[in-house]
Amino acid sequence: MKSIKFFSLLCVCVIFSKTTAQEFKPGKVSVAELEQKIHPKDSSAAAAILYKIGKANIEYNQGEGFVLVTQVDTRIKIYKKEGYDWANQSVGYYIGNNDSREKVDFSDVCTFNLVNGKIEKTKLKSDGIFNEEVNKYRSRKKITMPNVKEGSVLEFSYTVRSPNIGMIRDWAFQTSIPVNYSEYVTYIPEYYVFNIRQKGYVFPKVTAEKNNKSIFINSKERYSVGGFGGTTKTEFSQDKIDYLETETTYIAEHLPAMKEESFVNNINNYTSSLEQELSMIKYPNSPVKTLSTDWNSVAKTIYEYDDFGPELNKTGYFEDDLKVLLAKITTPEGKIAVIFNHVKSNVKWNKYYSYWCDKGVRKAYQEKSGNVAEINLMLTAMLRYAGLTANPVLVSTRDNGISLFPNRTAYNYVIAAVETETGNILLDATDRFSVPNVLPMRALNWQGRLIRKDGSSDEVELMPKKASGDIVFMSYSIDTDGKITGKAKRQCFDYNAMIIRGNMSEQKEEAYLEKLENDNNKIEISEYSRTNEKELILPVSETYSFTGSNLCERIGDKIYVSPMLFFTNRKNPFNQETREYPVDFGFPFMDKYSITIKIPDGYTVETLPTPAAMNMEDGLGSFKFNIMANENMLQMSISHQINEAIVSTQQYEMLKDYYKAMLAKESEKIVLKRI
Repeated sequence: MKSIKFFSLLCVCVIFSKTTAQEFKPGKVSVAELEQKIHPKDSSAAAAILYKIGKANIEYNQGEGFVLVTQVDTRIKIYKKEGYDWANQSVGYYIGNNDSREKVDFSDVCTFNLVNGKIEKTKLKSDGIFNEEVNKYRSRKKITMPNVKEGSVLEFSYTVRSPNIGMIRDWAFQTSIPVNYSEYVTYIPEYYVFNIRQKGYVFPKVTAEKNNKSIFINSKERYSVGGFGGTTKTEFSQDKIDYLETETTYIAEHLPAMKEESFVNNINNYTSSLEQELSMIKYPNSPVKTLSTDWNSVAKTIYEYDDFGPELNKTGYFEDDLKVLLAKITTPEGKIAVIFNHVKSNVKWNKYYSYWCDKGVRKAYQEKSGNVAEINLMLTAMLRYAGLTANPVLVSTRDNGISLFPNRTAYNYVIAAVETETGNILLDATDRFSVPNVLPMRALNWQGRLIRKDGSSDEVELMPKKASGDIVFMSYSIDTDGKITGKAKRQCFDYNAMIIRGNMSEQKEEAYLEKLENDNNKIEISEYSRTNEKELILPVSETYSFTGSNLCERIGDKIYVSPMLFFTNRKNPFNQETREYPVDFGFPFMDKYSITIKIPDGYTVETLPTPAAMNMEDGLGSFKFNIMANENMLQMSISHQINEAIVSTQQYEMLKDYYKAMLAKESEKIVLKRI
């Protein structure tokens, strides 16, 4: 994997310059803000963030010591109904053990509207604030703003109080709507050192200054006066500790909305934002403590969690079942297949992501349901029990993004890997259509981290190298009225097979066929059949007959037909002049078409598309188009292959030109003329 494709987009430099923070007064919404009909720099915007101001302060509390207090004030303008979703806000927080439990409070939640030239303010009632439990470790506090209309201005504040000072939250300067002004200030005592990383294409202006701060520690001491039977006195004292605090201010203005592009992994990977990770603690008169220094130490720490590593040592709950299943299986491949299918068939994924167990592997096995960790740690334990070298692999899903530096929150998922002489076999038993080395799309996110029993770890490539095939055989005839009758057979391999099996399972066959007909120029399908729908190691295929009256044009004594019919790629997904983000296809692929066409009696070929072949540089991909005429029959073969899952922005121009030429060739028509 060419890591430069992604990390060349990331910047870790800090720009120091003089900036002046704008004054934001909560509740002081202006008439001008309410009267504004469109965003001055983006007329298509459905909403915009007028102000977003945050402060992360590590402050001393007499009873708790240092705590992290984050305060965020936000003002949002709604321009269109499509922006109403911004009236729903939520803040996630940690609820695990009491020592690290966080607390979230919303305040000053109001909607402002202009009514008859006057500002009307609607406050959020208590029933508009509620909690949603995500899992046993995390919850989410949510609000729904009241009385939202086109033209409304929304305002809200929230505070997160955390005893874990290492949990400074990421700050996104950009989002899917324009941001007029974003300011973020951190207050860090000299005792703590944080790694700071910025990413994206728009970088804030940064100022830093040192402040003198003091901690006052109150104490009391009781002692007796006058010996036995005397009185007890209490003396109060106060100690003062001076320290330096670094105040860092980040300001960004007039940020454009992040625009989605075709084939983007996770747009948040490229959003202008700030991440911070506690890397060192250096209290006075104490040894320096380093944290999250590298990925190996992060992986080792996670492995030692009670709800991770120890779960891999539990085997009693499945031993009897596996003894029966493995009784006559001797090969490693056979053991992997049997165990993998056993877990997929007997334990259903409850849709929760996590690299740690919730109820534990034993209970998940008994209840036949569990989260990602319970299913795939269970799978790993079974593979080890069978004598295979199996280990968990920590993964950050596509939704979770790609972390810039070592930290325990970088991961949110775990899969299993069997180490062999020829490489790792990757397994994820949460998807019933997954097979060895074909992971669910959610897990295809650059690299993972394999952890062994001894605490060592290795980076593991998650992106597929093998092209997944999609092969179509089609034959059809054209009658003198331009009606087309034919048969098609489609075979899908590997990732294409997993995707189409998922599509087939999501709806009944009747609904599936109706969609297939509608998506393919309103054809009529008959004699439909499937093979290998449940034989996952084989390519899945579907065969059907079809008829269509609008698949070609009949003008005068000529018939015009696009030879690939409804398989023609008609829209270029890469039509923007420049590309800001890498193109992420998910997996390499190979599309092949073998087509036979019978021309109607009384007609002859006037024009045929010419053969063509294109090859992109560095073996990125190729396209071949061949057609031959033999009396009243035409034979065609088309292939389109992309050999990399991820295409860099530097290769975008080449890819765009390739797709443009390919689509132009596929769209060329055969012209038949009446004899």
